[in-house]
Amino acid sequence: MKILIQNGRIIDPANQIDQLGDLQIADGLIQPTSENFEPQQSLDATGLIISPGLIDLRARLREPGQKHKGTIFSESRAAAAGGITMVSTPPDTKPIIDSTAVVELIRQKAEQAGFVEVAPLGALTKGLEGEQLSTMGALKSAGCRAVSNAQNPIHNTQVLRRAFEYANTHDLTVFIHPQDYWLKDGGCAHEGAISTRLGLPGIPDAAETAGVARDLVLIRSTGVRAHFCGISSQQALQMITQARKEGLPITADTAIHHLYLTEMDIGQFNPNSHVIPPLRTERDRTGLIEGVCSGAIQALCSDHQPHDDDAKAAPFEETEPGISGLETLLPLTLRLAKEQHLPLIDALATVTCNPASILGLQSGTLSPGAPANITLFNPDTWWTVRADQLLSAGKNSPFLNWELQGRVTHTLLNGAIVYEAP
Repeated sequence: MKILIQNGRIIDPANQIDQLGDLQIADGLIQPTSENFEPQQSLDATGLIISPGLIDLRARLREPGQKHKGTIFSESRAAAAGGITMVSTPPDTKPIIDSTAVVELIRQKAEQAGFVEVAPLGALTKGLEGEQLSTMGALKSAGCRAVSNAQNPIHNTQVLRRAFEYANTHDLTVFIHPQDYWLKDGGCAHEGAISTRLGLPGIPDAAETAGVARDLVLIRSTGVRAHFCGISSQQALQMITQARKEGLPITADTAIHHLYLTEMDIGQFNPNSHVIPPLRTERDRTGLIEGVCSGAIQALCSDHQPHDDDAKAAPFEETEPGISGLETLLPLTLRLAKEQHLPLIDALATVTCNPASILGLQSGTLSPGAPANITLFNPDTWWTVRADQLLSAGKNSPFLNWELQGRVTHTLLNGAIVYEAP
């Protein structure tokens, strides 16, 4: 299929392009501009922004294992509606992504659904139990771009060191969720005045900084390439930033909700504000925003975790953590750019070429010859987040009833239109 996208504002952060123009697509690839191009279909992008498809570094699709919360079909369809063309899913599925069979199952189901590409992360240890190393070479051959132990702790530092060394021998990036298990101690909210007032067990920011400190020591000694996931505290970010300045091969992301919400948003025990790591202080939120604007944080992600109603229908401490975030990632990123006077091209880099680079992919760009994974959106359209309009099976969003600006009109995957706004 030959498609011509006309008269749009093309923003391609990877190539530092921000200009009005047309985009030509054939055979699933972006083509060099040619006057002889004869499209079979044309899309008028007047007033729209043409961007590389978004890449979300952390989204749980709930399949295999938890179909009552969502499926690869339902969640990848929601991702396409949010302008996302690739999601990276953590290995804590059921069964765990520690065998090539599970990797192949996920990839096959994603291909059958046809909405987005799915990049599964392989398990760092067998069963995520933190005891025996996984077969990382086989997982890489099956298509895993990186390995992780998700939020499961590895208590034995020697095991963690050997896991880093083994990942390094296979040239795999390790995705790290820095957290000291003992300091976390079953907490569910940031340790501070709010958790004390509400009578909730707290998680101090020291749980994150202690985890970062241990990981940085092992990264220095092993030389492994590492990515810190879901940074939530200003102090942890400062430690990572300093280590990057010293030349350590590390990157970092934060979940988009940590740029808008704080411990205050727990309010009257709002279960949709129960996330791990927890919402922290206003100073932490401000520090994270500054980190995005300065480039200390390279990527933003949804940290999508859809839940059924029962998972959130309990006292706050007993509810399951996580939010549904695929469909709000883009508008919240656009809002960040507007509020912080961050150039739009830099904001879009955090959800396109930067996550692609972290995964070691040559995607997230509109360069000729690149896969035609493209998002068209109207940056001026206002819409209200409503549970009955979310395509995700999970309606557990803390942004329900928020008015957001920026709406996807079309999403293309390998040159095929996989989402078109009604």
